[in-house]
Amino acid sequence: MGFTFENMAISALVLLTGLSAGLCFTWTNTVTPGIGRLGDLGYLQSFQQMNRTILNPAFLVVFFGPFFLNLVTIYLFKDSSNTIVLLLITATAFYFLGVILITIFGNVPLNEMLDKVDLSTTSIDELRQLREKFEVKWNRLHFIRTVTAMLSFLLVTASLLQSSNTTIAN
Repeated sequence: MGFTFENMAISALVLLTGLSAGLCFTWTNTVTPGIGRLGDLGYLQSFQQMNRTILNPAFLVVFFGPFFLNLVTIYLFKDSSNTIVLLLITATAFYFLGVILITIFGNVPLNEMLDKVDLSTTSIDELRQLREKFEVKWNRLHFIRTVTAMLSFLLVTASLLQSSNTTIAN
């Protein structure tokens, strides 16, 4: 595979999508199960702090980058084989619907609900109720993000491989 702009774009797409899928997988596999073992106050405090900390430039590039770079890559490969374009469009759909929209309309409202609560003045019963309102729904939505991010990663990787095979054949 040569160093064309198209190949650099699709390689960057694979990297960013892989980072996003890895981030989702790590949360699903270790972070949420780990803090799930904490009591209600510790769990809710941990989530508040993680949600406040994760909004940083590196996260925003890894989170939004795959979607925008996918659109650019679709455009760059529009005259390539139908297989590559279809793989990229499907990857974009999975990422947009399953990661971005689920986050914006599912996880973020839950995060904002939690962030508004002053946990230091909340009763034990209120902490339990808040956790019940938050935890299962947040984890379910996050599992969808994890699966769709991983599917998107597989599809962009397949498009890179298909692009490499096309380049080698020509």
